[in-house]
Amino acid sequence: MRGMKVCMDIQAALGQQAGVGRYVRELVKHLGPLAGEDELSAFFFDFQRRGLDFRPEGVALRGCRWLPGRVAQAAWKRLGWPPFDWLAGGADVYHFPNFICPPLSRGKRSVVTIHDVSFLRHPETTEAKNLAWLRAQIHRTAQRADAIITDSDFSAGEIVELLRVPAEKMHPIWLGLTPFPEPASAENPAARAGVAGKYLLTVGTIEPRKNLPFLVKVFEGLADEDLWLVIAGNWGWKTEDARRAIEESPRRERIVVLPGLDDASLGQVYAGAAAFVFPTLYEGFGFPPLEAMSQGVPVVAARNSSLPEVLGEAAMWVEGYEAGVWAAAVQRVVAGGEGVAALRAAGRERAGGFTWGEVAGRTWEVYRRVAAGG
Repeated sequence: MRGMKVCMDIQAALGQQAGVGRYVRELVKHLGPLAGEDELSAFFFDFQRRGLDFRPEGVALRGCRWLPGRVAQAAWKRLGWPPFDWLAGGADVYHFPNFICPPLSRGKRSVVTIHDVSFLRHPETTEAKNLAWLRAQIHRTAQRADAIITDSDFSAGEIVELLRVPAEKMHPIWLGLTPFPEPASAENPAARAGVAGKYLLTVGTIEPRKNLPFLVKVFEGLADEDLWLVIAGNWGWKTEDARRAIEESPRRERIVVLPGLDDASLGQVYAGAAAFVFPTLYEGFGFPPLEAMSQGVPVVAARNSSLPEVLGEAAMWVEGYEAGVWAAAVQRVVAGGEGVAALRAAGRERAGGFTWGEVAGRTWEVYRRVAAGG
């Protein structure tokens, strides 16, 4: 009896270093060694013949060089054609890890990863073009897929409610953490940017869901005027309010934005922080606070969405969005003490439980269930 054949669409790994791109890279790298008698192939468009900058072990690479990816995407959007399997080759199960399933031939089985549905719960925070695409395709994808993987139990519940899919189709699988590589320089990038002294840190693409204008307000209310605020992330979409809050802040000289950090530099910035502050409005999982915990940094976080599930009791939780309450919580953490030492230890222990090997193993189980008709 032949093994199962799985094909994963890894296009997101070519253009994104964080978020979905990181998920795809780490998942395909850890799936390969688990294949055994099964077969795993990775499909991507390679019209410009650049290849991949990583080589996953035990994975057959299928690069499409005769058709530009943007042409295929346009045909899928407008015509619902050609079937993905015509381009990627035969398989028992196709995995689409970036929210949307392209067309497949009749009878082909598919798994899709829908990381969260923030674009439905908080559409005002989503980039307009991306929102239109997701709204147009997500319901069809959710109905058509044989199984849906998502990043947390919270997100599974959201998908069941908002996309009206049966709960038995859902497979919540927590994500893994990737160790930070050794930096080329011992100097903290925050120091190179002029930060001199203790700093608070938040990490993530600068967009409305991260609630940065509120964080700036919290920072302004802190009694410790020697603190800095470091925002590590690229400018995303709908950034006007965040830019205005920073530029008009009376403490703007102590607010530093660090875009474009590589993984090694980001690890340094995490490790040097006095506290990680995360007043986000909504998260399907929440990588940044876990990454901060892995570096021994105490986390102050909003108690909402998936965060209590993912961070457990290893964070200092804040209810609601009252700036004075947040400032008091942050001040307690920065001041240190026995409670903060315990928070650091609990964070390291919590972060240690999130591994890509576990993610890959549970993902293979979903493939086998789908291949068997489950």
